[in-house]
Amino acid sequence: MATILDYIDWRGDLTLAASPFNEVDNLLMAEMCFLDFTAIVPPPGLSGGVRLQEAAAAYFAQREGSPIHLGRFVPDAIPDMFCRMASSERFSNMRLNGYEELFDMEREQQFAAITVDLGDGSIYVAFRGTDDTLVGWKEDMNLSFLDTIPSQVLAADYLARMAEQYAGATIRVGGHSKGGNLAVYSAIHVSEEVQERILAIYNNDGPGFVKRLIDTPEHSRVAKKIYTIVPQSSVVGRLLEHEDVLQVVRSTAEGIYQHDGFSWEVMGPSFVHLDEFTRGGNVVDETIDSWADSLSPEQREVFSNAIYEVLSATGAKNLSELSEARLKTAATAIKTYQNFDRETRRALTGTFRLLLHIGAKNVAQSLREVEFEPLFRHMKKKTE
Repeated sequence: MATILDYIDWRGDLTLAASPFNEVDNLLMAEMCFLDFTAIVPPPGLSGGVRLQEAAAAYFAQREGSPIHLGRFVPDAIPDMFCRMASSERFSNMRLNGYEELFDMEREQQFAAITVDLGDGSIYVAFRGTDDTLVGWKEDMNLSFLDTIPSQVLAADYLARMAEQYAGATIRVGGHSKGGNLAVYSAIHVSEEVQERILAIYNNDGPGFVKRLIDTPEHSRVAKKIYTIVPQSSVVGRLLEHEDVLQVVRSTAEGIYQHDGFSWEVMGPSFVHLDEFTRGGNVVDETIDSWADSLSPEQREVFSNAIYEVLSATGAKNLSELSEARLKTAATAIKTYQNFDRETRRALTGTFRLLLHIGAKNVAQSLREVEFEPLFRHMKKKTE
């Protein structure tokens, strides 16, 4: 079945004037935000930006033809997608602007955003989802017990600034994974004047919120503009509190691999929509809800900190480095792990197994057998 890459090949010759902006275009903008545009796209407030085609030329020139790996859980198809967009009539003349990337280990903050001048009188403000860094994943976990994380505050501020910079434009805002959460949060927390200019808010399989926002007046002003798009067995996109209406789309992948937007099926100018989630997806959702409901915010915080502490003890800064974890660092991780109570250790064991399975299957298998199996055996003995 067709994917977003096929969409670019088949419909890339159609300008927005011939075929208006759609939900597939939205995902392309959200995925593009995972690329590093440092020294290519100007920061907020400086200029009118750079044409997408020119940005692509500069991006690939910086890398001098070397293989581009964005991290274990960020699709490696994104550079190919960007190259195809640059060669298409539909996307090549769009202008990229306002690139901002902020990373702070102490604040447990990983944030990036970019604004695309679509050329039809509107802009698309894209927020990056979780990258490969351990800090980025820790900030994701913080969503389970904090009302607000640092990136959400930054997102609302960024949207307000870009709305001011493009004062005459209507606005679309979106992102994939955590980026979708930031899109919804930012749109709810900007001024009413900016909210009136928003055409659509796209949350592409992103997590929800600890505190229900649906009943707030700020949310009610934009509620009908929020499109939460999730695959049929979504895991990430069904975490925490969400809008009541979700757009379910078909994915060619299985289980948590459906989080990869490149697996979502496309037909013409839209995704292939389904009437409901799969039974397996509902079972996973109910299981996660049951587990989450059994924990207080304080317990969720302890659990999240425990995972981060153990992973940090390996010396890795990002998830890709865990594939190079050395046996000598496992002892450090085990020592840290022993400091937790029995229930936390049991939950951690299951979480590490999940982490090993949501990457590429062959890499995960290698990791489990070569590097972490001794740690798992030790964990099992300690919890029995």
